[in-house]
Amino acid sequence: MNSRRLIADREAATIVEFAIVVPLFLMLLFGIMDLGQMVYGKSVLTGAVHRAARDSSLETRNTNEADAMVLDAIRPVLPGVEITTSRTSYYDFADVGRAEKWNDRNANALCDAGETYTDENRNGQWDQDIGQRNSAGSANDVVVYKVTAKFEPLFEVPLLPRLWAERTLTATAVTKNQPFGNQNGYGATAGSCP
Repeated sequence: MNSRRLIADREAATIVEFAIVVPLFLMLLFGIMDLGQMVYGKSVLTGAVHRAARDSSLETRNTNEADAMVLDAIRPVLPGVEITTSRTSYYDFADVGRAEKWNDRNANALCDAGETYTDENRNGQWDQDIGQRNSAGSANDVVVYKVTAKFEPLFEVPLLPRLWAERTLTATAVTKNQPFGNQNGYGATAGSCP
């Protein structure tokens, strides 16, 4: 068979085209399903975190029960998921993410040696964030509740390296505890940066 006849031969051309198109189609299909699982998982996680944060703001709150509720809600969507939770409490909304007040003499936004500060949360050190970590707060406190979910995707994209073998989703809710009692004031003491 000469080369002209071989080039002009169209038999079985569909098989070659199919071999080229199928891997791309499968990558696209699995990519869409993977993205769909992440979007749906994020939606369920966000709803569960908001519900748990609301339940945790009541006088009868049980933070372990709230965390378990989040896990129960997300587990059917993201099988094998592992969650980590954190709660940070503040006296009011103005304190969220705020550093303790200090005398920044050299204007470098750090509490350096010899600069004085007001220890507003009474933990004996200057803090970039005044919040009390791992605390559900007291009556009327503002609580930032954050949940991080790590999971392996159900639909791994074929022909791609396992760089994306683990996914991470986060959701955060900010609530103010019910006024079921008197709010504990943190008080303040003076301190000096090391």
